[in-house]
Amino acid sequence: MATASFNMQSVFAGGLTTRKINTNKLFSAGNFPNLKRNYPVGVRCMAEGDPTKDESAPSTSAAQPLPKSSSPPPPPTPIKPKVSTKFTDLLAFSGPAPERINGRLAMVGFVAALAVELSKGENVFAQISDGGVSWFLGTTAILTLASLVPLFKGITVESKSDGFMTSDAELWNGRFAMLGLVALAFTEFVKGGTLV
Repeated sequence: MATASFNMQSVFAGGLTTRKINTNKLFSAGNFPNLKRNYPVGVRCMAEGDPTKDESAPSTSAAQPLPKSSSPPPPPTPIKPKVSTKFTDLLAFSGPAPERINGRLAMVGFVAALAVELSKGENVFAQISDGGVSWFLGTTAILTLASLVPLFKGITVESKSDGFMTSDAELWNGRFAMLGLVALAFTEFVKGGTLV
């Protein structure tokens, strides 16, 4: 091993070497044009030792053992990104608030629409015309404020999710509730009456 290492050091210690490649022997079929070019080749290996040390000067003695590290350095600790608490960042299109608030409102609205439909026998459009707008606006204001207050304090939803009730589960439930509410209203419109 030491001999191979010494030979490699002596070959590459001289710097970059050039070599002519005889392409006539390599490509005897003649399919390729006659390429005779000089290609500089340089190889540098820093497999052992400190990777930040630049050992451009080769060692003079081949008998010197390479330093062995006792253990690899610990990985760097990940830096937590700062959470923006600006109003425009929270309510941006890709911000943390819009989809969560819409999903929470859709979950409440879907369950409320089905409950009123089963109890009174009114479809979604009749519910809206019979005072549902005031209930919708009140619920929207309360859920929006309740959702924004922790975000303004810098608390993320992901930091409070654990176990079965994760932040991703809330997003998917909200998405399905949005689709369900639209499908309920569309089905009742096409059918001309209540779903049940």
